[in-house]
This record gives sequence, structure tokens and C-alpha cells, in this order.
Amino acid sequence: MDEHTGARIARARKVRRLTQKELADLSHVSYSTLTKVEQGVLPASPSVTGALARALSVPVTELTGQPYLDELRADHLDGLIQPIREALNIYDLGPDPDVKPRPVEELEAHAEELCGWVREARIKQVAAALPALIHEATTMAHTVSRDRNWRLLASAYRTAYDVTTKLGFPDLCTVALDRMDWAAQRASDPVLGGMRQYLRALAYLRASDYRTGKRLVQLGMSTLAQAEAGRVRDVVTGQLHLGAAVLAARDKDEAAADGHLAEARRIADGTGPAEQVHWLSFGPTNVVAHRVSVLAELDRYPEAVAAADEAPIPGDWPPSRRAHHFTEVARAEMWTGRIDAAFKHLQLARKVAPQQTRHHPTVRETYAGLESAKRRMPDTFSNFGAWLGR
Repeated sequence: MDEHTGARIARARKVRRLTQKELADLSHVSYSTLTKVEQGVLPASPSVTGALARALSVPVTELTGQPYLDELRADHLDGLIQPIREALNIYDLGPDPDVKPRPVEELEAHAEELCGWVREARIKQVAAALPALIHEATTMAHTVSRDRNWRLLASAYRTAYDVTTKLGFPDLCTVALDRMDWAAQRASDPVLGGMRQYLRALAYLRASDYRTGKRLVQLGMSTLAQAEAGRVRDVVTGQLHLGAAVLAARDKDEAAADGHLAEARRIADGTGPAEQVHWLSFGPTNVVAHRVSVLAELDRYPEAVAAADEAPIPGDWPPSRRAHHFTEVARAEMWTGRIDAAFKHLQLARKVAPQQTRHHPTVRETYAGLESAKRRMPDTFSNFGAWLGR
């Protein structure tokens, strides 16, 4: 990486001819924090990055440096993005005469397999296989317009959202969500519609637009109310509450975050583990993981570390979710001064989901925060930095 987030913030500030004091006042970020972030002494937390991006009128990704193109090229992932983009663009062209879709049962099984691969963090394999599936599913849906075929296409678009999000392409993430909505409406499926609003709310969380994210959660709840009562609806509703909890915590609304967590916990007690229901990883374990995230977003780092220590994540939980949890724990440990433990959790994240971890902005900011203690770190720390591209 040529520069850290703080350097990008400084450059954007200077382009707008703002002093550090003026930007601190505009963003409601303390002057001391801003100066330390720009110098690279202090890592930029997601909430700080979001506040500064809003004040500078730039996307969050401009400050974080996503997508990490050099690393994508090194992993041979950059060439897989354009075929996904092209597959998303032909949604309304009708059946392609050159595409001969497999039977719908085979396509559904393939779509489910790709969802599973995402949870296993096999991003490269999913990105390579996805465009062909979208082309086949698009032709299938336009040839025989029935709910089942539109649901299949919506599932393929959801996987496109997953891949483009993990690789740091928010523009394509937004397109994939729009296509998912388009297909879900044709499938007349309120569960898919509610889930799409949940994923959209997460996109606004990453963009630090918390108010819109909260509105989308409420819209998702309203959409789900039209679905048939049962475990599937409960699972998606519970996941919406978890997303709402993180949104509220990032917005420093502790009471709302606690309320959403409590409701998700109540629902999870009823559904039990439901990791494969729409591949949302919902259940009691996900509630525990989100509690750690909520505490970290509220800047209650010692409590986040304690919560993670009290309820370790089982080894059979999906690798993508475990890696994300390890990343959150590492960030909290870094802020509490548990330097060695923080680096160990970064290593764990790399071990279970290397492709996802390499392209995760929180991993890079946490690593940057640990660099100030580099003298006390093992040799493997520098190796990890070289792997990230630092």
C-alpha cells in the first residue's frame, strides 16, 4: 500500500483547502484524533473515517483506498470483476440465444453451492463461476417467467453483492442489489425483498450513512410482515435486528443497539442455529458475535474483548463469519493495548479466510495501529504486512 488512510484524509482535506481545525469542526471529530490519524499514529476507526468522509463529501472508499487493486492483481482477482459487471448489465435484454441453460434444478443447486462457497470465503472460485450462472439464470427467467426462476436469479444477484462487497467494489455492490430487487419483485417474494433491504442497509453502514441505513431496516421489517409466518421469516427478521444493532452502535445510539440485540437474541432462542437459511448465518452464535461488534462500535473496547473471551466462536461456524469476528476482536484488543493478542487474531482471520482478510479495510487499519509497537512484535508481523501489501 502506497499510503495509509490518514494520508488520504490529509490529501482530501488539502484539496478542499481546509485546515485540520476546520475539518475537525465540520466532522465533529476531535482535533487531536484527526491530527494523529493523518500522521498515521492512530488508526482511523470506521466511525471516524465515516464522519470525515461525510465532511469532505467523498466516498468512504476514497479514504480507505478500496478496491486494493495491486493486491487484487496479485491474487488474479481483478480480471474476474469485469465479467460480473457485464453479467449484471444484461438483466433486461431477454433470453440470450447463445445461452443454453441447464435444468432449473441444476442451476438452483449451483446457486446454493456458490452461496456456500461465499461462507467458506472461497471468493476467487465464486467470482470465476458466477457470471456464467447469472447468464444462464437470466435466460431461464426470461424464457419461462415463473416465481421459481426469478428467485434463482435473485439468489445469483445476491451472490454478486457478496463478492463485490468483499472485494471492495461498492458501485457494483449497489448494482447487484438493484438487480436483486428487480428479480425479487418478479418472484413476488417478500422474504427476498426484506433480505435485500437488510443487505442495502449494510451498504449504507459501510458508506457511513446511518440514518438511511436505519430507514432501510424499517422498510425491510415492513416488507417481511407480508411474508408467511414461520422460521424463515423469523431468521431474516432476526438478522435485520442484528444489522440495526450495528447501525445504531456506529451512530452511538446505545439504547437502540441494546434493544435490537435483545430482540435478535429472543428470536435466535426460538430458531436455534440457522446458518443456512438464506445463508445469513443467523442464530445464537451470530448474536454473540454481533454483541462484540456493537460494543466495539460504541468504543467500549474492554467490554468487547471480555465478551469475546467469555463466548468463543465455535470452530465449525462459517469461515467468512469467523474471520470477520476475529477481525473485530483484533481491533478491540489493539485499542485495549493487547498488542500480541490483536496480532494473533489477525493471523487467525488470515488462516480461516485469507482472500477475505487480505481485502478487509478493518484488517489494514488494525495492522496500521499495531505498527507503532513494531519493535515488540515478532518477525511474522513484518511478513503479515508484506502479505497485505504494506
